[in-house]
Amino acid sequence: MPSVEQARSRLRSEIDTARNDGLKVLKIIHGYGSHGVGGDLRLSLQATLRQSAEAREIRDCIYGEDWRKSDERSWELLKRMPELKNDPDLGRGNKGITLVLL
Repeated sequence: MPSVEQARSRLRSEIDTARNDGLKVLKIIHGYGSHGVGGDLRLSLQATLRQSAEAREIRDCIYGEDWRKSDERSWELLKRMPELKNDPDLGRGNKGITLVLL
């Protein structure tokens, strides 16, 4: 189990690698917390991603609980990348993931 700082460092590294590989979307699996109550890791990484989006370091991020067809931002992504309609987490309210738009 990484510390918050280790997880942030790995997140930045994975985003850089994905961008260099030409990927447009990266699915981060950060978990929801060891006791199902929303762990520090999840909250910290989501805050980091939100700040990165505001600073335009990434295009956007969609939290797992919002990753559904009825969410406006999710639907826009699905229209641009219809292959994501096959994602097994779509519509499941999975708080343990976040999609990062590069």
